[in-house]
Amino acid sequence: MILKATQADIPALNKLVNSAYRGEGSKQGWTTEADLLDGTRTDENAIRTYLNEPGAVILKYVNHEKIIGCVRLVNHGSQLYLGMFAVDPTVQNQGIGKKILCEAEAEASRRKCTSIVMTVISQRIELIDWYKRNGYTEVGDKKPMVLDDPSGGIPKRDLYFITLEKFLS
Repeated sequence: MILKATQADIPALNKLVNSAYRGEGSKQGWTTEADLLDGTRTDENAIRTYLNEPGAVILKYVNHEKIIGCVRLVNHGSQLYLGMFAVDPTVQNQGIGKKILCEAEAEASRRKCTSIVMTVISQRIELIDWYKRNGYTEVGDKKPMVLDDPSGGIPKRDLYFITLEKFLS
């Protein structure tokens, strides 16, 4: 079941996102960034800020009262930005990510957005390929990953973001 997250979900969302992207446990799934970055992916303060951001929502995928997936969506004019997309590494490859992505696209349509955009670390080829199989295309930009706050991670080497976009009909 996919629902809107609330303030009460912050600890569970923080645990989920960090477990999906960082540390040894993240290597159980295919979305890990543990070989690219040290530290955390997010923290409770950042998630609290996201929940209070105008035009933003965090959707959570709940199974047996446990949050096992999430995505952050933010309106930017006619575009909907997609970020903080995570699925518990122990249940990846079961179609949960696809369901969350479809719900994000439905939310974009409900908000009358013309496209969904996201940034992805360019070295994440398998993830970029997954998005491409789901209709996203590279916009063509490449920007250095600059993290002013170590709570978002500490790069182990030079990393770059690319932008992906999907136009909605």
